[in-house]
Amino acid sequence: MYLLNMLGNKLKLPNSAEALPGRETAIATAETHFVNGRALQGPYPDGLETAIFGLGCFWGAEKRFWGIDGVWVTAVGYAAGVTPNPTYHEVCTGLTGHNEVVLVVYDPAVIGYDALVGAFFESHDPTQGMRQGNDIGTQYRSGIYVVDAEQRQVAETVRDGYQKALAGAGRGQITTEILAAPTFFFAEEYHQQYLAKNPQGYCGLGGTGVACPVGLGLDAGGKA
Repeated sequence: MYLLNMLGNKLKLPNSAEALPGRETAIATAETHFVNGRALQGPYPDGLETAIFGLGCFWGAEKRFWGIDGVWVTAVGYAAGVTPNPTYHEVCTGLTGHNEVVLVVYDPAVIGYDALVGAFFESHDPTQGMRQGNDIGTQYRSGIYVVDAEQRQVAETVRDGYQKALAGAGRGQITTEILAAPTFFFAEEYHQQYLAKNPQGYCGLGGTGVACPVGLGLDAGGKA
């Protein structure tokens, strides 16, 4: 019964009464990006824009984006939940409501938001609901968190185009949530650029093998 209850917690988003209380202050994180040395929390150069995506375990998700031309810096964190300033262990209980997400700071003069959304869709299976492969729970749900109406329109347009491509390949319905960008809480330092620090570390990221109309040409394994 205990295991069933734990699984239920991980598959159901908690309301404010059920969620863990969290804390008033931010948890410690890294100051600079392990790969490119840029400031993780800013300030970022003028003219750059931000995007937030959830596509499964954030270790692999972040690695996918930091190598894209035009991306200035990336960071992993938690978003779209209830608990303020959560820890990783709290998120893993399913009682914060947060998703594991990657913050992408990019230069729109080099890469468009539509291409980033295309890379997002090609890098995971957006039809799986509260899981991604063997990773099960609300923290692994597919999500795009838009900063303005323009990003929302782009995200919805790319989603609809990719749904047609998936349907043509006999795949299911996209379950990706598209929400106004919530507060982004930076994850602990050891999670930042985890796969650069631990090259043999776990990465459950994998695509459907179906190309997105504005994607970046990933293979079935979700790799460039």
